[in-house]
Amino acid sequence: MSSSKLTCSLLTPVLLGILLIGCSLQKQLGKLAAKDLLETPELKNAHTGIAVYEPATGKSWFDYQGDKFFTPASNTKILTCYAAMKYLGDSLTGIIYAESASAIYLLPTGDPTLLHPDFPVQPVVRFLQQVKKPLVLISGSWQDQRWGTGWSWDDYNADYMPERSELPVYGNVIRFFQAQVPGPRGPETTVYTQPEISWPVHFSTDTGNAVFSVRRLYGENDFTVSQGREKLRQQDVPFITRGNETAVLLLKDTTGKVISVSDKNPGPGLPVRRIRSQPLDSMLSPMMHRSDNFFAEQSLLMVSDAIFGRMNDQQVIDTLLKTDLSGMPQSPAWVDGSGLSRFNLFTPRDLVWVLGKMQREFPASRLHGIFATGNTGTLAGFYRADSGYIYAKTGTLNGVVAISGYLTTRKNKELIFSVLVNNHHSSGRLVRRRVEQFIQRLRNAY
Repeated sequence: MSSSKLTCSLLTPVLLGILLIGCSLQKQLGKLAAKDLLETPELKNAHTGIAVYEPATGKSWFDYQGDKFFTPASNTKILTCYAAMKYLGDSLTGIIYAESASAIYLLPTGDPTLLHPDFPVQPVVRFLQQVKKPLVLISGSWQDQRWGTGWSWDDYNADYMPERSELPVYGNVIRFFQAQVPGPRGPETTVYTQPEISWPVHFSTDTGNAVFSVRRLYGENDFTVSQGREKLRQQDVPFITRGNETAVLLLKDTTGKVISVSDKNPGPGLPVRRIRSQPLDSMLSPMMHRSDNFFAEQSLLMVSDAIFGRMNDQQVIDTLLKTDLSGMPQSPAWVDGSGLSRFNLFTPRDLVWVLGKMQREFPASRLHGIFATGNTGTLAGFYRADSGYIYAKTGTLNGVVAISGYLTTRKNKELIFSVLVNNHHSSGRLVRRRVEQFIQRLRNAY
């Protein structure tokens, strides 16, 4: 190491590995990082990577293990969001159809907004209700698995892990409600679902539960409800899609239309038309604000379908890494659209690079509408004083805290940053507070 680098090196052992570019600024930020993050009880034994970059000057303000690989959790959605903005146009294609003299042939696109409760206006449903000819669903573009690589199988009942599918409906979940309704002898507790289902629903004999909960039998659309003492409660439970079988049944209940399924194309010469469903950003915003795994997974599959005419996440990931994302500083391991998998591995520099690419290719106003700002979305309760100055994506798994995004400092410096923490053995909320403190001090000092 040169004498100049030795002179600039920080004396605390945990900071000896910091990459020093611009000695004074690196040293100042190194002291902040040491005090607020690296040497705190919550993070002292964790693995942490930090990258802070100023795009206007091309200068790295601070880099601590920025070239090391970390599990990014939902920061993976940043890459998915970029791909969707690049390839899905201004609005989602809800369905593709071709009409012959005797039938209308439907080609699914993987659109996650179909019959989703977040979207009351449903152009595809309206179209299906109005057609007079028989409907035939052409299956065959699906070339993937219902769960992503490396997903935890025992989360199958959790609302954050619905199955992926070619023709998703209702977010691929059944929403169970427990509510009180008027009865002949006063208020009565009832349980109902959206949509209504004909599958088995059992009620637990344990009536002493404090919390309402629903458990699906693994491998079956068979549900057991444990009623609690709460007056109003709801729970989303993923259902088994069985290819397009479940979707077709639920669509029939909703539209009144029977849809047959075929794996044979209707033949050449028929004009192909598209039904647009929702503005793209109306789906990307909740995907990023609440870190919606289902929207992210289906978005990546829709990108695959748009590029190749088939839905395969690994193929589209490989292609994106070789084309649009080929300039990433390190070569990541990217396996799904949401970040549910711990097989994903990215560096802080990778995420800063992708965010910089998004900043160059898309208007800031659009990015600000998609990414959460202070005290909104997954940043709720955090960065309250920084609303409008930070736009970022968080990520959380057991032992993982991540945040990457855009930051405007007090002196109006525009920065891109990424902080990835792995293998912490503390409260995730406490770790997030430590990261918040570092980012806020960075913003206030510069």
